[in-house]
Amino acid sequence: MKVILETERLLLRELTPDDFDAMFAIFGDAETMLYYPQPYSREVLEAAMQRQFKSYAEYGYGLWAVILKSENKFIGDCGLLRQEVDGALELEVGYHFNRHYWGQGFAPEAAKACFDYAFNTLGRTRMISLIRPENLPSRRVAEKNGLQIEKKVFWRDLWHYVYVLTK
Repeated sequence: MKVILETERLLLRELTPDDFDAMFAIFGDAETMLYYPQPYSREVLEAAMQRQFKSYAEYGYGLWAVILKSENKFIGDCGLLRQEVDGALELEVGYHFNRHYWGQGFAPEAAKACFDYAFNTLGRTRMISLIRPENLPSRRVAEKNGLQIEKKVFWRDLWHYVYVLTK
């Protein structure tokens, strides 16, 4: 297990094919995926995980598995995604958590570790999170980490706020 980041309560490590079922419990769940066009099928999730494996090989980062240390349990993913927004290449911190672990501060904790990694290890000076305006829980996660709305964009056929954090 290649641990990338560690926080007080969490380990972030590269995803493996063995994480598929735990990921599908998140991405295949209609409530969790409320702000996406639809929950992922098994085939769509498989392709998404393959993109993460490719990102690890090409860039050294991607979405990472989030492990709750006290239970040694996979509870979500969080990490860095390359996104094209309004013609510019941006680096986004994205996160998805099993809804049984919502409201316990895990998303802001994992996201903060990813922002710190991007700034301090990768030398980035600007980071974003793309969040649907109606996704108030994700917006609160971003705001807890000091991100502010820069603009509203029509991205992947849906309106999103571009939240920004600069170093």
